[in-house]
Amino acid sequence: MHFNRYSLALGTALFITASPVLADSYTLTIFHTNDLHGRTDQYPYLMTALNHAREQYGEGLLLDAGDIFSGTLYFNEFQGQDALEFMNLMGYDALVPGNHEFDLGDPEEGHQALAAFFAGADFPILGANLDFSAAHEFADSLGESLSADAQAGKLYDGIIIEHRGERIGIFGLSTQDSETISSPGQVAISDYQQAAEDMVTSFEDRGVNKIIALTHLGYDSDPSVGNDLLLAQHVEGVDVIIGGHSHTRLESPVTVDESDLGEPKASTVIGQANEYGKYLGVMQVTFDDGGLVLHARGELLAAEDFKPDAQALEMLEPYTARIEEVRDTQVGAHLNTSLPNPRHGNGDEQSVRADETALGNLIADGQLAAARRVNPDTVLALQNGGGIREPIAEGDITVGELIAVQPFGNRLTLMDVTGAELLETFEIALAGAPEESGAFLQVSRGTQVEYDSRELAGERVISLKVTQNGELQDVDPARTYTIATNNFTAAGGDSHAALKAAYDDERSTIVGNTDWEMLRDYMVTVGEVDYHVEGRIIDLAASES
Repeated sequence: MHFNRYSLALGTALFITASPVLADSYTLTIFHTNDLHGRTDQYPYLMTALNHAREQYGEGLLLDAGDIFSGTLYFNEFQGQDALEFMNLMGYDALVPGNHEFDLGDPEEGHQALAAFFAGADFPILGANLDFSAAHEFADSLGESLSADAQAGKLYDGIIIEHRGERIGIFGLSTQDSETISSPGQVAISDYQQAAEDMVTSFEDRGVNKIIALTHLGYDSDPSVGNDLLLAQHVEGVDVIIGGHSHTRLESPVTVDESDLGEPKASTVIGQANEYGKYLGVMQVTFDDGGLVLHARGELLAAEDFKPDAQALEMLEPYTARIEEVRDTQVGAHLNTSLPNPRHGNGDEQSVRADETALGNLIADGQLAAARRVNPDTVLALQNGGGIREPIAEGDITVGELIAVQPFGNRLTLMDVTGAELLETFEIALAGAPEESGAFLQVSRGTQVEYDSRELAGERVISLKVTQNGELQDVDPARTYTIATNNFTAAGGDSHAALKAAYDDERSTIVGNTDWEMLRDYMVTVGEVDYHVEGRIIDLAASES
């Protein structure tokens, strides 16, 4: 079937050479956003940009490629309900969930905030490789696999929309990375290529030959879990990809017309609009009467170039007033020295995802203090570097600063693990060093890790010591230890397979404390906070160079 579409393209091309008239071409306009990450204050600008684009380009589809959730005080306070009000106002036609939509997944309660977001949406939710059926909180949102009469707030693999007399197929794909970098819980994520091939077949069986993949895979992200370029190269029949996840700024559509083997294929056009609501993407795709892409054009409209929409700005006011109140509330602690959150991508030599940091030490110590209030025998606390997002400035500490540092609302989890599992956990954490990895672990006081990044991954830990009876002692592989971490890491986040094994074996307990609240309580206890790097984590390769 896909070969026939391409064969038709070759035949059509020959006919067009003989006659330059394209009597039956059709142009589809698409407006798109992705990776807002809680930047609700961008919607008034996007609203004006959208109105301008509609005046210039005419009516079109409005699509979002995921990651509405996480990253700001707006999200922490309103858990997506604020963004939803603006998305409904703007008239979105569809959304694919991104990995951050699963950040609030709770082992006991599931995805209550996400279920509420779906239920309130005036648009359908698409995910051909997402299976929500085992997650009870989405029971009322489940739709059929493919619908030509999609209902607001329902979950579908794909939908068929009529636009200017043409039937357009749209389906969603979300990254399998969510299994390690977020908390999907009972939501299963399957192979993106197989899901895409199945959807193309389903659409074509229904006579739909203009097909859009709305994806949260990343433009050129990790090929082991898939990306938009690979999707375009491998799956025939996908005409347009509207993407997110990699935060890529594609100033104009990218056309892929060769397979992964370098063989010619029917064109697939890819668009992505950077991040944080900075741009509204615009794409116009012209199809021939066989549903094949003839050409595409587009642009990114910078939101900052537009005045905010008056209605949207008025809607924003109560949300902003509330987060400013929360943001400015002082917790009763003072930081004597600023605590940076270094990243290689910011030009820093050190990184919270590759090196011990003073802020990581503080967070881990706060977790250990909270854990020992529950179980005094807890020997250490672990904080994944990927979960530390912002620095803290010197001075009096506010709630807003702490939530910005740990925006995911993860909860304290106590685990019983063997020394062998603990050693394996650090091998996983250090496998990529000195390169960055979200799996890198910051550790609490009384723990000392020595490793050598020159050695092969899996053979890097030289020594792991924890404090017992007032003395540093080597971890005994045969002994069982009680440790503390957050529920994301405990459940195997960032590929922590050893901890996941203990979690699956029901050797863990969530004790309720939220990450930023533990940090707040510990800092209040300390009062005048002064933290530094102490040599808790030592890379012999660096120290000997």
